[in-house]
Amino acid sequence: MKYLILLIVVFTFSLNAKDYSKNEKTVEFINMMVKEYNYEKAYLEKLFSNVKVQKIPLRIYAKRTKTINKKIKKVSYPTHGAWDRYVKYKVTPKRISQGISFINKYRSAFEEVEKEYGIPAEYIAAIIGIESVYGKNVGKFPVFDTLTTLAFEENRRNKFFTKELKNFIRLSKKHNIDPKKVKGSYAGAIGLGQFMPSSYEHFGIDFNQDGKVSLQHPLDAIASVANYLKENGWKKDEEVATRVSYTGTRFTQYKTGYNTKYHRKELKGIRPKHGKWEYNDKVRLIKLSKKSYDELWYAAKNFYVITRYNQSAYYAMSVHQLADKINKKISSYTLSKVEKEKTQNRMQ
Repeated sequence: MKYLILLIVVFTFSLNAKDYSKNEKTVEFINMMVKEYNYEKAYLEKLFSNVKVQKIPLRIYAKRTKTINKKIKKVSYPTHGAWDRYVKYKVTPKRISQGISFINKYRSAFEEVEKEYGIPAEYIAAIIGIESVYGKNVGKFPVFDTLTTLAFEENRRNKFFTKELKNFIRLSKKHNIDPKKVKGSYAGAIGLGQFMPSSYEHFGIDFNQDGKVSLQHPLDAIASVANYLKENGWKKDEEVATRVSYTGTRFTQYKTGYNTKYHRKELKGIRPKHGKWEYNDKVRLIKLSKKSYDELWYAAKNFYVITRYNQSAYYAMSVHQLADKINKKISSYTLSKVEKEKTQNRMQ
């Protein structure tokens, strides 16, 4: 019976497996790796000889086709509430609590990293929380097979994934990793911070000094996220974003988005909702579409830096709001502890 089950598993795998070593594009890729990076041809051919085609990533990155059929009835979708739908999965009480626990667990590392890179602990934790739920969900896709599929099967980002496949193979050799055993996202992103191989190589930090960069290790991941933000222009002790007021319920007065900057004096009728905002550089206007109204925010340069991690204003805002809630909770706990100690001292 066990032998029969084994045969079924092997047969099922073989249905999805593909020998890419004879593929024309792969042969060209292998020859490039041999010529430019001195890889053994036999090693690469063996590596590519048995790849499980990753159908889900391939569907996600399939080329978009424009089809027009006037007979198809147009489906109407809700136009408002996009932010409500997005944020409810990103900034939750559970994720805030997990973020606080994550910071407390690695507090000494966070303190050292903040001192060296100037990135507050709550922003590093927020990114790791949103990317991988603090390491609980780093992805289940085999990275080598995923990148091979996306590099050599037709899709809209072949060039990008070919570059990432090259970087991943080089990364595996450098850090003595079996490329077949690494799991990641449907795009081939790796570790707690979900770095693509090119970012892994460029921004990865061996914080625990074990001789290799492992973004599956919390300490290396914490330092690497901080390094990514710093290298992309994070300014220490500067603001990130603040909510502002405007007249009406839907905002259309000025262009919004993280790529458009304004002097605040240009923005008539817009002002911070919570007192003075200590930021004097140009600002971006970020609009969050809620079900009944648009929420509007000033965004500083540090907000833009977060969008270098993921080019989405909603992503950056969810990082900011999660970080802000984590920080406020930690500050509240600290204040309560101080007050309790003061009370005890007075009673003595």
